[in-house]
Amino acid sequence: MPTYKSILEETLEAWEDVRFGIIEEVRNIPGGRFDYRPTPDVMSVHDLVAHILEISMMMTEELTAPDANFHRMSFGRLIKKHAAPVRAATTKGDLVKLLRSQFRDAERKFRSAGELHLLQFITRFDGEKGTRLAWLHHGIAQEMYHRGQLTVYERLMGIVPALTKRIRGG
Repeated sequence: MPTYKSILEETLEAWEDVRFGIIEEVRNIPGGRFDYRPTPDVMSVHDLVAHILEISMMMTEELTAPDANFHRMSFGRLIKKHAAPVRAATTKGDLVKLLRSQFRDAERKFRSAGELHLLQFITRFDGEKGTRLAWLHHGIAQEMYHRGQLTVYERLMGIVPALTKRIRGG
């Protein structure tokens, strides 16, 4: 069992596990299937991965900023401000590369901001007060939720999810 130097390190390790699980699932889906959507009114595989990245970029930038404020502008404008690189990611390879590089960039930013910074209170999207660290955990949970969506998409496409393959030893 690893020994953690801080709550921040433990949190970043948990996020890394979730993020690299998402990357495994994304790599498991053929590039030609990124336009798949279970029903016309839900996100495609590409849209879902782009959404994961947009939220993560916005969350990272706001939570590591000295003046974090999820009310400084509309949600859509926050995404547009912080997640411009996502719009340029048009292929499976682009998305996988961005999932990796964005996580490494976020890791650096959170470590640079430091644990005490993450224990400071901010105003959340719902107007309530909470710590930056709690909101980071919320972001990690959001990514895990979308990882689950990706595995459902895979099953609906007749693809065995990457995690299932790993558990089965294949």
